[in-house]
Amino acid sequence: MFRTRYDVTLTTLNLRYNQIRHVGAQFLGDALQHNTTLTTLHLSQNQIGRTGARFLGNALQHNTTLTTLHLSQNQIEDVGAQSLGDALQHNTTLITLTLAANEIGDVGAQHLGHALQHNTALTTLRLMVNQIRDVGAQHLGDALQHNTALITLSLWMNKIGDVGAQSLANGLRHNTTLTALSLSKNRIGDAGAQSMGNALQHNTTLTALEIEYNKIGNVGAQHLGDALQHNTILTILNLRNNLIGDVGAQALGDALQHNTTLTILDLEYNQIGSVGAKALADGLRHNTVIVILSMFIPCLYLRYLI
Repeated sequence: MFRTRYDVTLTTLNLRYNQIRHVGAQFLGDALQHNTTLTTLHLSQNQIGRTGARFLGNALQHNTTLTTLHLSQNQIEDVGAQSLGDALQHNTTLITLTLAANEIGDVGAQHLGHALQHNTALTTLRLMVNQIRDVGAQHLGDALQHNTALITLSLWMNKIGDVGAQSLANGLRHNTTLTALSLSKNRIGDAGAQSMGNALQHNTTLTALEIEYNKIGNVGAQHLGDALQHNTILTILNLRNNLIGDVGAQALGDALQHNTTLTILDLEYNQIGSVGAKALADGLRHNTVIVILSMFIPCLYLRYLI
């Protein structure tokens, strides 16, 4: 650890899949307060816990060179997220923070959301596979209304539901920097899709939206289709593994006749049949961009897309 503290050449340190725990994190945190060259630190799966996160959070309040920190699968929980959130209010150099699979819930999301309202450096925040629900999503949505730096937010495999999706959608209506949002596996249904659709009609920066593995059906697809007829920014829409049938596919097909920016539309593993396939094919005939349609449908119906 003393080598890291005084090293003047090392820029990347990868310690993933070790047994560093909170004691080792303390040594690393002490080193980071003095080191002026390290830009990337990988500490995923090291059992540092909430205590280790506190040591690293303290270090981030003083460090001015680290830009990337990966802390996935470290059991930091809400308390650890609070420590890192406090650090983000002071740190001006960290760009990427990965906190996947850390048992972070609504309280932790609240602290991170509060930090995002003040932080002007972080561009990527990954919170996949945590325990964030609608309350936590509300805090993150509030943050999006004020934050002017975040570009990528991943909430894949949390539990935000329709209410949480609405909160994030409200944030998107005012946000002017976020370009990629992942909400896959979040128990989002038609109501949540409607909220996202409404947001897309106002948002002018989001280019990629992932809402796969949810419970979005025809009604939700119709709202998203309506949004695509007005949105001129979104290029990627991932809707795979939902409950969209022919009616929803028809709405999306109609949207393709008007939308000129979408390049990837993923509808794999939905419930689209021949009628829906034809509607999408009709949309492609009028569409002026290359669209990739990945659909799990009987081979007999593929003739509509050839």
